[in-house]
Amino acid sequence: MSATAPRFFSANGTKRVQQESSEQAEAKEAWRILLVEDDVPVRERLAHILSRWDRGHVVAACGTLTETMDIMSAEAIDLLITDLRLPDGNGIDAIRLLKAASPQAEAMVISALADERTVLDAIEAGASGYLLKDAYAMDLIDAITDLMAGRSPISSSIARVLVRRLAGQEETGRPHIKQTDLTAREMDIIWGIAKGFTYDEIADRLGISRQTVPVHIRNIYRKLSVSNRSEAVFEARQRGLLPR
Repeated sequence: MSATAPRFFSANGTKRVQQESSEQAEAKEAWRILLVEDDVPVRERLAHILSRWDRGHVVAACGTLTETMDIMSAEAIDLLITDLRLPDGNGIDAIRLLKAASPQAEAMVISALADERTVLDAIEAGASGYLLKDAYAMDLIDAITDLMAGRSPISSSIARVLVRRLAGQEETGRPHIKQTDLTAREMDIIWGIAKGFTYDEIADRLGISRQTVPVHIRNIYRKLSVSNRSEAVFEARQRGLLPR
């Protein structure tokens, strides 16, 4: 058996990490992590980040709810990191199963979904953390470290959803900014961000210099009081600047 070399044991992407017996004692000290993400590039990026973290051991990286449940029935899991929208179900079901089997285990959501109902359902199911999908490598590791320390890492836009809920505010009663608060060019760029375009693609489509795109994006972030692309799109939708 080769040391630390992962292998695929199903056609649709579940990957179990194998280690030599000499490393198993160390692995027992690390958190046993189950990663669930149906998008292959995103799953591989997250698995790569986690594989370089010496306090965690990736038991498996799954692409479906069925595979996830199979792993949880066969392996002890300390931390579930899951997307919510899966091809054959919802990651919330995986969270419920984990907490029913191992109440002491932790669950963290990494998802593009940020509506109030989804966030509340995930937390009620047992998720202790909720990050939007554009978390950088350091953000992810910091979030897991916080989770291990008993804290609840939550993206700022998700925190706003919870604060509004706790304050008893109705979503429809939230004040909207006028579209004139963003310039016409900034509106063009926020549309490009919402569609997932890169800086180069936005520049090409709008016929502007690539160097000016980050300048516009910083202005958008400032006006919307956000710090990344996912939060900008979420906030723009909440304020009526983009369709829901």
